[in-house]
Amino acid sequence: MKPYKHFLALIGILLSMGHVTAAEIKKPLKIFVLAGQSNMQGHAKVETLQGVAMDPRTKPMYDEMCDADGKPRVFKNVYISYLSETGGWGKTNPAEVSGPLTTGFGALGNEPKIGPELTFGLYMHKHLNEPILLIKTAWGGKSLNTDFRPPGAGPYVWNDQVKNLTEEKKLQKIQETGVYYRLMIDHVKKVLADPGKVHPGYDKSAGYELAGFVWFQGFNDYVDHNTYPNRARPDGYQAYSDVFAHFIRDVRKELSAPEMPFVIGVLGVDGVTSPEIEAAKPARYRGILPAFHAAMAQPATLPEFKDSVIAVQTAPYWDVELDRIEKLRSAAIGKAKQEAKAKKLEAKESGALEKKSAEEALTAKEIDYMAKNRSNQGYHYYGSAKTLGGIGKAFADALAGWYQKNGSAR
Repeated sequence: MKPYKHFLALIGILLSMGHVTAAEIKKPLKIFVLAGQSNMQGHAKVETLQGVAMDPRTKPMYDEMCDADGKPRVFKNVYISYLSETGGWGKTNPAEVSGPLTTGFGALGNEPKIGPELTFGLYMHKHLNEPILLIKTAWGGKSLNTDFRPPGAGPYVWNDQVKNLTEEKKLQKIQETGVYYRLMIDHVKKVLADPGKVHPGYDKSAGYELAGFVWFQGFNDYVDHNTYPNRARPDGYQAYSDVFAHFIRDVRKELSAPEMPFVIGVLGVDGVTSPEIEAAKPARYRGILPAFHAAMAQPATLPEFKDSVIAVQTAPYWDVELDRIEKLRSAAIGKAKQEAKAKKLEAKESGALEKKSAEEALTAKEIDYMAKNRSNQGYHYYGSAKTLGGIGKAFADALAGWYQKNGSAR
């Protein structure tokens, strides 16, 4: 019997004997850790909330995210501590922000953005009906093979197909290995040392429960042919699976949370794939995406993790319509660039031609759809609040299902 079942049984006895009342029973504060790279940061501008509202399938989610006036809600039962960087992709200027959950806890910069944390916190609170604290650490352009490499995985291993491998490159890898893993762990421990500094409702006498960990990363590993030279093979990303298994073990050990459930957000950029879709790709890209999907999800199939690690596919939340429109737009721009080059147009004239061509390639409805849903590039799920909102909700639903089955992580 797990410890939480002993706890519940004891509470039941005390209640039945009249020694305590339900109001006197204090629950530990539920704390969830969210970690990863740029898509965990979240690059959806607040203006793309319009896209959530315009789709009947996601309008109920919009009504949870925003009030009747269309203003983003502030969730005062859910607080967040977020460690990231400012200054854009690849920058290392440290930034720590905290407060009640609302928009603005996505990628940090000149304007507030949204990541998966918004709907994750919203729906996790709805599922549990308890105060929640989120600890989020995310940095753009970071790999598991190097930046988040856990100590249990050992040093980075170079494959024998890397050309021009110098001692300088080897030293650089040594210096970079595990840096962001340690930053993540240090920040989580810092918040856990005094959760009341972030969540004003924290009751020290009741304590806290590390209730779940969500990992949303992958793009840097997905495109890394040096670390994974045989990416198109079914086992081409096995090294990712192996390192992530160590990551789960090490995080649980360092945070003294041996039964903490993990959610793996499987990279979904480019959407759901199939044998037919793969066959239509250029030969050098065939098989890479399904191989990476399988590698990310594989740890959830290991016997030691089968009851506590959940792989959530994010590809179903890819906006197929937005992707279709973007491809039309990109094709028109590409054609205009060729025309401008043939006519030897100046930069200003070339830009005007590209703009005109892109607009003429789309209908007014398509232009409106793009304006309300797209605020970034495809590798960031087009910076769509609808997409990232759906993903955050899926993470919360997965953990809620785990709780319904298991009751607690304690």
